Amino acid sequence: MDDPPASSDSSEFKSSTGGNISENEFSCHCCYDILVNPTTLTCGHNFCRHCLALWWESAHKNECPECREKWEGFPKVNILLRDATDKLFSEVVQQRRATIQANPQISRSLLAFQRYGDNLGRSRTNKHKGAGFFFSGVLTALTCVAAMVMVYHWSSSGVEQHTLLISKPVSHWTSEEVVSWLEHLGPWAQLYRDPFLRESVNGRLLLMLDDEDLLKLPYSIENQAHRRAILAELDRVKALGVKPPQNLWEYKAANAGKSLFLLYALKSSPRLTLFYLYLFDYSETFLPVLHTCCPAISHSDQSLESSFYMTQLEPNWQQWAEFLVKYLLLPYQLIAEFAWDWLAVHYWTSRFIIVNAVLMSVLEGCALWRLCTTAGIRFLPEMMWSHTWTMLSQGFVFAVLWPLVPQFVCNCFFYWALYFSPIVNIDLVVQQLMHPETQR
Repeated sequence: MDDPPASSDSSEFKSSTGGNISENEFSCHCCYDILVNPTTLTCGHNFCRHCLALWWESAHKNECPECREKWEGFPKVNILLRDATDKLFSEVVQQRRATIQANPQISRSLLAFQRYGDNLGRSRTNKHKGAGFFFSGVLTALTCVAAMVMVYHWSSSGVEQHTLLISKPVSHWTSEEVVSWLEHLGPWAQLYRDPFLRESVNGRLLLMLDDEDLLKLPYSIENQAHRRAILAELDRVKALGVKPPQNLWEYKAANAGKSLFLLYALKSSPRLTLFYLYLFDYSETFLPVLHTCCPAISHSDQSLESSFYMTQLEPNWQQWAEFLVKYLLLPYQLIAEFAWDWLAVHYWTSRFIIVNAVLMSVLEGCALWRLCTTAGIRFLPEMMWSHTWTMLSQGFVFAVLWPLVPQFVCNCFFYWALYFSPIVNIDLVVQQLMHPETQR
């Protein structure tokens, strides 16, 4: 009996046991072609390694593209399956490998995927050592900053008195407290300290003063800019009933919850926070920030006192244009510029804020670069809405819960965000710059 003719179908091969093996059994579940560098996940499904890398980069998930089961560890090439496909489909595999190597996008995705695995392996190997070293450094820095803050408060004079004025009604001020308020307006106000002391001007008399009283004896304030600055600040005192905060610590003492909220919100979402200030805290906070970061074009003869008065005026269109450009493109620069203006008052604290603003700008730039290079820009509206909703929900929870939290705990959160965010962000920036393609 003649032997049957050999099958002309090249997609089937006869195994040693007499069964037929088809190409479908060696095909990738993503591209449906012969497997190249087959990678087996914990769920049992096989994929080309470059197909898995492309899926990982676009989906931002460590899960199987077919059954959506999360894989454990870092997927490795299945050596037995790779050798089998190389023997059975050598020509097809060679052609596909040449095509893959010629594609720069696939090569970049494979490199990013492999670096992600190397990074994952290093982090597991050095987990305890790295974490211990990092947190020991954080604790050391915490001790140093705590000591600095304690020394600052112990060595500062008059801090308690100034803090008292932001909570004590102006009508109850003594003559010494009125002089303290006057001196706090600036060095120029020292010229008028003695007349206020001689006349024993207390809080009630202060509220009755007007421009004509300041011009004539016994005050004799002939400089019009000085009178305008005093009267402008006096109007704010009358409106609030107490002395308005004039530095970071006074603002924190007068608005404990708001200062903590703004500190975290400006770090996480500066654009939404500035918009919030525009809507709900325009005159007290937003206007000073805008005038500080985007000052009006001043004349050469404009004095410091008149510039103090100008911060309460409505900004012109040039200031608005400059502010909107910085608001949209460089929001953290606004924070840095505002902190720079207070460098003479808060020497070290302003430097911490400026460094943190620079680091946050770098992190935001890296995030935008990843969106552009990984074609994730199409998800930007969804990400923006998710971010907005997260900020609104967290702000609502904070507004409800912060009055119930002890002041000591609030202070711990405040100083942590103020002084230790730069330490954490330095580590994040280093990771971004060393392995930008592995950050997701």
